[in-house]
Parts: sequence; C-alpha cells; structure tokens
Amino acid sequence: MKKLIFLIPFLLIIVLIDTKEQNVLIPEESLRFRVIANSDSEEDQALKMEITENLQDLITDISTANLTETIGVVNKKMDKFERVIDNTLKSNNSSMSYEINLGYNYFPEKNYKGVTYQEGNYQSLVITLGKGQGKNWWCVLYPPLCDLEMDQKSDVEYKLYIKEILNKF
Repeated sequence: MKKLIFLIPFLLIIVLIDTKEQNVLIPEESLRFRVIANSDSEEDQALKMEITENLQDLITDISTANLTETIGVVNKKMDKFERVIDNTLKSNNSSMSYEINLGYNYFPEKNYKGVTYQEGNYQSLVITLGKGQGKNWWCVLYPPLCDLEMDQKSDVEYKLYIKEILNKF
C-alpha cells in the first residue's frame, strides 16, 4: 500500500510533464534549424550529433525580439557556423562536404511529442552533411525552442521507465 501511495504522485508528475511537452507548438512565424546527416550509419549519426553539440553555443546565443532580427543575427554568424563545422570535420579526419542554407527549406511531415507538423517549405537554417540522406536533428531558433538535452530524449524512454516501475508491483 505504501508503494502505491508513492507511485501515484510519481506517475501524475510524469503524465503532467508529458502533457506539457505535447502542447509545445511551432508558431507560424518561426525560424527552424535542422542538421541532416550524410546517412543513417553509426559514424554519420555520431558526426551529426557532434556538429550539433559543437554548434550549441552559437544556437543558444541567438536571443532576439522577432523573426527578422533572428535571421539577421544568424546571417551575421554564418562564418562562425562554417568554422565550427569545418573544425569538427577536421577533428574527425573527415573530408565530407556540407551545405548551409538560410531561407525557405523543405521539411517532411514530422510527428513530435504527439503533435504532427505538416510537410512544407519553412523559413529555416539547414545544414546538410554529405548526401543528406540520414536522420536529422532539428529545433526552432525563433522563438527559441532549442534544447539539445530534451531533443535527444524520446517518449519511448519515458514509457519504458514507467513500465519498469509498474512491473515491480
């Protein structure tokens, strides 16, 4: 009985957190950010994540009042984005090509945390590594909705964790 009393508030907190995350929507006026891996190989996915992590300081440093201002700041920092990518590729002994595009870019339909985002062309900063045929990492630069830690987690991990707790009873 004591275990059940402890478990109920814990589950309620998890459900509330999960519900809160599902209500986060990308507004119409936004600047998306996407890093597309060369392929789905372990090496290419690891390189994509290392580049994303190395760009994190630049991403979190973008704090502006509106979309136009954000695009201007990103444009001014484009050489810094390139430098970080070049240095990351060099430190991994990679001669992989990449492309950076700031403008309207195609995004496929995406279901994220219970919300379906329609496919289409969106104002965005897209970094494509090599052939760009792998899974991507994405977030929103404006309004600032980028959180590297949160985006690496998946709903499945939470559900499995709860499942493990419930299996103990």
